[in-house]
Amino acid sequence: MTFEETYLNDNILDALYDMHFEEMTPIQERCIPEILNGRDVLGVAQTGTGKTAAYLLPILSMLDDGGYPEDAINCVVMSPTRELAQQIDQAMEGFSYYLQDVSSIAVYGGNDGSRFDQEMKSLRGGAPVVIATPGRLLSHLKVGNLDLSRTSFFVLDEADRMLDMGFSEDIMQINALLPKDCQKVMFSATMPSKIRELAVSLLRNPVEVKLKVSRPAEKIHQMAYVCYEPQKVGIVEHIFRQGGLQRVIIFCGKKDKVKDINRTLQRLKINCAPMHSDLSQAERDEVMYRFKAGQVDVLVATDIVARGIDIDDIRMVINFDVPHDSEDYVHRIGRTARADRDGEAITLVSDRDILRFQKIEQFLQKEVEKLPLPEDLGEGPEYKAAPVAKKSSRGSRHRGRDRGRKDRGRGRGHQKSNKKA
Repeated sequence: MTFEETYLNDNILDALYDMHFEEMTPIQERCIPEILNGRDVLGVAQTGTGKTAAYLLPILSMLDDGGYPEDAINCVVMSPTRELAQQIDQAMEGFSYYLQDVSSIAVYGGNDGSRFDQEMKSLRGGAPVVIATPGRLLSHLKVGNLDLSRTSFFVLDEADRMLDMGFSEDIMQINALLPKDCQKVMFSATMPSKIRELAVSLLRNPVEVKLKVSRPAEKIHQMAYVCYEPQKVGIVEHIFRQGGLQRVIIFCGKKDKVKDINRTLQRLKINCAPMHSDLSQAERDEVMYRFKAGQVDVLVATDIVARGIDIDDIRMVINFDVPHDSEDYVHRIGRTARADRDGEAITLVSDRDILRFQKIEQFLQKEVEKLPLPEDLGEGPEYKAAPVAKKSSRGSRHRGRDRGRKDRGRGRGHQKSNKKA
């Protein structure tokens, strides 16, 4: 289904046309019409499925159509992290390019007092869309820098991460300040019981849109080393001694491991940088900027960048630790092989994590290729592959309703792109 088959207004469609976005993803196809119809929506889908556009596009279209107070905060988008808030704000800039009176402000902590003062001025003047982390938004609310009593739209993005980070009470405090008729949208990558309970508390008769966690792209060459924990650093050294590796992310379960591996790579003269919670916001921004700009070849990180960060040219992902579940595995290795590129994913499976990795293989419905350990590291533990289920056939895509649109003056010779928002 194409975006032109929806009721998004012409200014939004013009921006999507300029960005070469034509076909909707399944989550967009199912959520956009419901949000445009005024329904609360509970969306469950993994990162990389187009969730940001699924809620921003219909909300921006409705705001641009008018009828909302000019001096009010008309939409609040909640994000668990500063990095995701910045990414949503960047997406907003592209989608709202032709919207005259719809702008946004990103509100997040971890920066100096001057930033807070700038946010205060913008909020008090009324910003159509506010993209914020919970703690920072509450700080502004407590000192009277904004009023949510006339807010029309409230979005929770990556709600499961917000609860994992302890923001449940903050969310409920913010929700209590919203008008009863505020339309609410909630997205989560997973649906544990605590997310279901939050949805019951926040949403009114929501439409539930749930997509199964898709398996990693076939273009990702998945491999694993089965080893003992002390052998892991030697394996990483072996991988990088092969030379020529650039655009790599190494994921670790703990920040102390991030620091250790980063020091190891620096000894090998690898151009690397760490990303973890001990860094200040300015330091994290600088690391991400340098990595995106190609000034850093290897990013060593905790799961802070596993979700919600769009970097299209990652060539390899290394899981220094086996992720806790299949969804986390998909999120991590999904950083590579994007935008029609190939990529590699290597997981270091210690003897203590064999059972956990077998469960991931069962989800993948295939056995991940096991690489032999470097000779100088000795023998690793025995790995017995668990049986995997047979693949099931996919169902057909749901097609949304169509409508005629006037000629938009785009020339019959225009070649439509299949790129997805």
